Amino acid sequence: MARSTFYYHLKRSKKKDKYKEVKEMIYTIFHKHKGRYGYRRITLELRNEDRFINHKTVKRLMDELGLKSEVRKVKYRSYKGEVGKTAPNIIDRDFTADRPYRKLATDVTQMTIDGRKIYLSPILDMCDGEILAYSITEAPNMEMVLGMLNQMYKRIKLPEGVVLHSDQGWHYQHLAYQNSLKKHGIIQSMSRKGNCLDNAMMENFFGLMKSELLYPGKYTSADTFIKDLTDYIEYYNNERIKLRLNGMSPVQYRKMLTASIV
Repeated sequence: MARSTFYYHLKRSKKKDKYKEVKEMIYTIFHKHKGRYGYRRITLELRNEDRFINHKTVKRLMDELGLKSEVRKVKYRSYKGEVGKTAPNIIDRDFTADRPYRKLATDVTQMTIDGRKIYLSPILDMCDGEILAYSITEAPNMEMVLGMLNQMYKRIKLPEGVVLHSDQGWHYQHLAYQNSLKKHGIIQSMSRKGNCLDNAMMENFFGLMKSELLYPGKYTSADTFIKDLTDYIEYYNNERIKLRLNGMSPVQYRKMLTASIV
C-alpha cells in the first residue's frame, strides 16, 4: 500500500461520524418496535425526540446499518355485493371522524395456530384507530361479541349518536346484538354483502396485526400467541405511531383532541 493511501484511510478512520448518535437512536427505535417501523415512522419518532432528520437521510442510514422492516403488505380484494337488510350502510366508506367515539367499526378475524382456532373480535375508533375493546376466544359465539360490547360500555361513556359499523356477519344480525346497541343508543351500520372495502379500517388493522405479529412470529403455541396479541394491542394503542396522526399513537392523538375540545 502506498504511503499516501495509508494516511488517507487513517485520516478517514479518525474522522468523526456526524451521524453516530443518530444511528444509535435509529438502531434503538428499530429494535424497540421489533422491526415493525420503516424509515418514515422512524423519521417521525426521531422528530418526537427533537431530532429533525430528513427521511431520505434516515433511509440511507438504515441501509448502512442493514435495518429493513420485514412487515409484509397485506392486500384485500373488493367484491360488490348487495345492501344489507338488517341495517343500512350509514358509513358508506366515509371513515373520517373529527372526534373520538363518533364512528366505530367491528369485525372478527380467525387465526389457526397448532391446530387451534383463535378468534379476535375488536371495536375500533375510526377517529384515531384505537382499539376500544376486544375479545379473544376459541369459539366464534355470541358471548364473544356481547362480551366485547359490555367491555366497551364499562370502559367508555359514549356520546349520543355513535355509529357502529360491521359487515353482515351473523353475529351482527342477531337480535341480542341489535338490542344491545339500541339499549345504549348506538346506531347500527352494515356493509354491503361480501364487500370488505366497506369496512376497510377494520380490515387494515387485521392486516397490520398479522403482518407485524402473526407472520413474523411463526407461532407454534396458541397460548403464546394469545399473550403476545394482548401485548400487541396495548402496544398498538399506546406506542405505535401513525403517519396520519402526525407521529402520535392512537391514545396520544385522542388525548390531544380531547384536551383541545375541552
